[in-house]
Amino acid sequence: MNRSLHTNERKSVFALLRQAVRGDIKDFTSGGIDRAIFLLAVPMVLEMVLESLFAVVDIYFVNQVGPAASTTVILTEASLTILYSVAWGLALGVTALVARRAGEKDFSAASDIAAQAVTLAVGLSILISIAGFIFPKEILGFMGASREVVEGNFQFTRIMLTGNLVIMLLFVNNAVFRGAGDASIAMKALFIANAINIVLDPLLIKGIGPFPRLGVNGAAVATTIGRACGVIYQLYHLFKGRDLIKLTLAKFRFNLSLIRHIIHTSAGGMFQFIIGSCSWIFLARIIAASGQAATSGYGTAIRICIFTILPGWGLANAAATLVGQNLGAGQPERAERSVWRTAFLALCFFALVSLVFFFFGEQLMVFFIQDREAVATGTLCLHILALGYVFFAYGMVISQAFNGAGDTRTPTLINLIVYWLIQIPLAYFLSRYLHPAPLGVYIAIGIAESLQAVISIILFKKGRWKLVKV
Repeated sequence: MNRSLHTNERKSVFALLRQAVRGDIKDFTSGGIDRAIFLLAVPMVLEMVLESLFAVVDIYFVNQVGPAASTTVILTEASLTILYSVAWGLALGVTALVARRAGEKDFSAASDIAAQAVTLAVGLSILISIAGFIFPKEILGFMGASREVVEGNFQFTRIMLTGNLVIMLLFVNNAVFRGAGDASIAMKALFIANAINIVLDPLLIKGIGPFPRLGVNGAAVATTIGRACGVIYQLYHLFKGRDLIKLTLAKFRFNLSLIRHIIHTSAGGMFQFIIGSCSWIFLARIIAASGQAATSGYGTAIRICIFTILPGWGLANAAATLVGQNLGAGQPERAERSVWRTAFLALCFFALVSLVFFFFGEQLMVFFIQDREAVATGTLCLHILALGYVFFAYGMVISQAFNGAGDTRTPTLINLIVYWLIQIPLAYFLSRYLHPAPLGVYIAIGIAESLQAVISIILFKKGRWKLVKV
């Protein structure tokens, strides 16, 4: 009898997992909260794992080219954080608006939001492409790259910035699917993009077979092609008319009032991430002063962190969708319970990751890079960040809960205080007086992220986010 019971439980779990991956259920305003979290979080966590693979795969192959190449990638990615901030911020607003309309069962209005969001993303990406094509050397130099790195590898920066349209659309389209509760399509789009990137990276970087040997530029080409294929898959589902969100060419008629509404809802999210991104840029510049080995080690460690943080973002995105849909359905208490439960699950995940970082940090670094000084710098980074990782869970999930409710102002103010008024000055001060210098930056990051979590919990408990109208 016990064996039969365990067999049935396993079948139930596998059946639920299949539902999550297929995206069979898109309405999360009823039923068990744990079940809703599972159905949303599984594809969203997998989506974020796949997103993080871009950084990990690229740095793995680029590190084989040499320190100058890895420095180029790291500093270019740091400059791209502004782009990611705009894309993430726009995505936050789009998810909040689509989720609220989905909770109200107004899918025609949700489709209108999706069309105008795509239009806005294209317009913004064109401006960034122009700047990236004309000023790649200046951008790379501003990030602290040496003249040798700039002259030898500026084309990588040009390709990544000029092809930013695929990054913008990948973020915005997936935000539409997440808001509608159709996270499985977002996951599949990232799977396609990553599969192509993983295959093309070594072929184009090393020039295997008939492919040209492009060195570090091959990573930019492979990543852009992979993301472009993911975007094509997304657009196919948005236009084919079989899903909740259905786009037609008529919906792309310029709607100024709706675009203003999207910008108003997203502006806080954009500024929220720009604050954090500018902080990372300043930190990268502080690290760059310590030399190529320190920059390479720090950048590799951060990419390892991103690989583990982004699955946590999957849980946080699930919380945002649950908040948006349940507020739209007039169930604020269910929305709040969903957030606390999701935050606890994220805490368990990050506690496990922190143990891995603390005990196996050096082995992780050695897998990606062989330079001893870089390995030592990166290992120290992983050890310090591991101490504050459990706080990251609550800060991440609750910030996304605010955003899912359309309250992007609160996490923006929190980020402004924590990152600009505390983290940057503290990192600069500590880096001048601690040895090795990067240690001060790592300590500042841990303190700032922990403080952000504490402030977020206090403000979330006040419940003002429940009253936001979008």
